[in-house]
Amino acid sequence: MNILKSLVTRTAIAVVAPLTLSFATIALAESPFTLTPRGYVVYRAAAAPKIDGKLSDDEWGKVPWSEPFVDIEGADHPAPTHQTRMKMTWDDEALYIAAELVEPNVWGTLTEHDSVIFYDPDFEVFIDPDGDNHMYAELELNALNTTWDLLLNKPYKDGGKAVNGWEIMGLKTAVAINGTINDPSDVDQGWTVEISWPWKGLQELSTAKFPPQDGDRLRIDFSRVEWDVVTKAGKTEKVPNRPEHNWVWSPQGVINMHRPETWGEALFSTQNVGAVTFKQDPARPYKTLLHNVYYAQKAYHEQHDAYAADLSQLDLHVDGLKQVTLHATPHAFTASIKTPESAGGKSWVIDQDSLLLTPEPRR
Repeated sequence: MNILKSLVTRTAIAVVAPLTLSFATIALAESPFTLTPRGYVVYRAAAAPKIDGKLSDDEWGKVPWSEPFVDIEGADHPAPTHQTRMKMTWDDEALYIAAELVEPNVWGTLTEHDSVIFYDPDFEVFIDPDGDNHMYAELELNALNTTWDLLLNKPYKDGGKAVNGWEIMGLKTAVAINGTINDPSDVDQGWTVEISWPWKGLQELSTAKFPPQDGDRLRIDFSRVEWDVVTKAGKTEKVPNRPEHNWVWSPQGVINMHRPETWGEALFSTQNVGAVTFKQDPARPYKTLLHNVYYAQKAYHEQHDAYAADLSQLDLHVDGLKQVTLHATPHAFTASIKTPESAGGKSWVIDQDSLLLTPEPRR
């Protein structure tokens, strides 16, 4: 999703500029932090899959599918009409992504690279290689294999700007149609996607080292946009004034994919497929606590035009708050926490732009 969609709710997209979010309304009541992000073990491939969209390579047959996608707001919302799932593998050159989108009427209209792809049904990938909420990548593609890749310096809610001219180095994508595209007279089974995202295309956004090592993690999520349609004069048309559906792998809790702190996790493994059980990053609960402080501070600032100087001023009732150290001026703040050795033993710091860092050196 781009800026036109990330800040709007389920209404027809008719804006052409960023909207202003009300942190007072989203900070706590709609906070996604009661959700447990999904995780996926990405096993190393013996050979790189051929990027033709067909998912027929032996390597794809070895690795498991993810859980089916759910509504972006969570599994307690209406289930998607059509199933979507993904799988991943990797080698020294790239991260490989496959997706299956069940769809009885496959259609697409956009053919120009870097078009606003979600105006068609699409598949989207979001990657934050450092897990710091800043400098993250987004890729969208439709059933015609038309792509849109963009770079976000930080989330839109923090004043981030999309760099549409950015290109993913060495990216390869392919789509295979199980049926006939743009022919509503028959019933299709859907479409499948293959993506080769080279590590060099992520290395430029990260201080971490790629390719990953066994046990490394990557913040990642996937989204599918679907539109309600009708057939008129033998052509597929969107139902007027009806919003899109947003189906995702790891739900956000709100209709906004640009909240990287809620994305799922990829855990990389060099062991045999099936040998590893996914376990959440042990530091994630502490990072989540800092994000709760961040949202509470943004809500406070909206009401008082200044950040709270003390945690007691925030309407925040979460476990572990006494472990957080807050430093604030009226116009900026940092909140920090030291994790126990069982969670990495590192200090983590978040600021008013949701930048999440550890001052300790990375691999």
